[in-house]
Amino acid sequence: MEKRKGFFKARWWIIISLSVLITFGFVAANTDQRNFEIVKNLDIFYTLFRELNSSYVDETQPEKLIKTAIDGMLESLDPYTTFIPESEMEDFRFMTTGEYAGIGALITKRGQYVVISEPYEGFPAQQSGLRAGDRILEINGESMLNRETAQVSERLKGPAGTELKVKVQRPGIKNPLEIPITRRVIQINPVPYYGMLDKETGIIILSNFTQDCSREVEKAFTELKKGGMRTLVLDLRGNPGGLMDEAVKIANLFLPRGSEVVSTRGKVSQWEKTFRAPREPIDTEMPIAVLINRGSASASEIVAGALQDHDRAVVVGQRSFGKGLVQTTRNLAYNAKLKVTTAKYYIPSGRCIQAVDYSHRNEDGSVGFIPDSLMKEFKTKGGRPVFDGGGISPDITIDSDRFSNISIALISQQIVFDYATEFTLENPSVEKPETFVLTDSQFEGFKNYVAGLKEFRYQTESQDLLNKLKAAVRRDGYMEYAGESLALIEKQIAPDISRDMELFKPEISELLSLELMRRYYYQKGAILHNLRSDKDVAKALTVLSNKNEYQGMLSGTILTHAGDKR
Repeated sequence: MEKRKGFFKARWWIIISLSVLITFGFVAANTDQRNFEIVKNLDIFYTLFRELNSSYVDETQPEKLIKTAIDGMLESLDPYTTFIPESEMEDFRFMTTGEYAGIGALITKRGQYVVISEPYEGFPAQQSGLRAGDRILEINGESMLNRETAQVSERLKGPAGTELKVKVQRPGIKNPLEIPITRRVIQINPVPYYGMLDKETGIIILSNFTQDCSREVEKAFTELKKGGMRTLVLDLRGNPGGLMDEAVKIANLFLPRGSEVVSTRGKVSQWEKTFRAPREPIDTEMPIAVLINRGSASASEIVAGALQDHDRAVVVGQRSFGKGLVQTTRNLAYNAKLKVTTAKYYIPSGRCIQAVDYSHRNEDGSVGFIPDSLMKEFKTKGGRPVFDGGGISPDITIDSDRFSNISIALISQQIVFDYATEFTLENPSVEKPETFVLTDSQFEGFKNYVAGLKEFRYQTESQDLLNKLKAAVRRDGYMEYAGESLALIEKQIAPDISRDMELFKPEISELLSLELMRRYYYQKGAILHNLRSDKDVAKALTVLSNKNEYQGMLSGTILTHAGDKR
């Protein structure tokens, strides 16, 4: 221990000595005031940190303090410049490659234990018999009681080919089950589904821009075209982005060789580059509709924006997220990395994807309201007006679904998840996703289940507003006059589980149906079922089936939302 202390003392004295020498050189030469300020403030930080650790009343955790300081410093710049310690490198690699070694399952915390929320079809967890709802009691004999999701995930991961034993408590079965599982490399396919929507229109869903995702999109396109596809829906909704090179390759599938896809501009000249389609495309004529929403970010916005700017596709949905910042990873000491913002993305029309007013965003971080004064007009290749301000504005805007408070509560409190677990115990099979419909009796069973839960609570938006009104009335001194009326309103809008579940039956039925499809038919089943009632897909099909409307939008003879500041 003394040797270790001596080592750190020596190391700090070396740093101080170097800092003094460097500082002396800068001051003497008086050539770089900025570098002097950097060294001076580093010296201040070190002395502060030293005094804090030696004088603070309680024992400190130096590594945690430094991590907090680094995170706070980087957060003051933007949300995407981040520090990645060695302990998080595995997660970072998964984000960029979509690959890790483990069992292939989503997990979530439920009470004192972590449970399996969704085993991936065709991977070790599902093949060994793990089911959604299984509570993880032990891993290789080690208790998982009160462990966090990240801790359990870390123990489930490991070198490919190694075996682990997972002890679970399965609902409906008295004794715990011990299940042996052999880990393997888990490669999540970035194209979770592709298929035909009707006789002529195909759909490709791209969930992430991981390594080689362009190859998967090309493969799906080729197979669908062989099957008779004449129009395409490319679904980028909820796609958070990823590798820019893959975005360029995917746009290149539908744009002529040499077409500009995206450019980057930064403070340093080495980050100023223009990226063009490097190869011959696979199709430049087929009508395409690209679906986006507030969850479509970064690389998704590059693809949607490039196809829109080249008048190659009609964009349908909601304004995209508005992340137009380029990150580059830099190596640090002790196998850590810095992911630092070095430039901004600009699509072919000259628009910057990044939100111009970063301070006013929606709760999910996406672009909020943009005043006209902050928006500039640009032109597509064919002369259509488009505007910047953050994200990609769709040619056809579809209002996003807004769930009721009771639906949100049923999902967030995992009531739907728990009921689906019980439902599958009593029902070994259900109809296929393409034909499944939740019956009235099945919905009634769910209502009775929810009514019997003492811990289920939710508050409506009306109650939130009424509480604010009551506070204002009380401050203004009008409670004596308005108190009785407010009490009557409060009684009328008080949550009523049975009434509200009937009032919002369609959306609650759909949420429950999707969870059941995941249980019986996994992710693909949920996608197939959801496509049946998807408003964005339905609108895309309508536009693609009307050649005059489609061409009119791309030529500018039919006004689109992308050409409207609002």
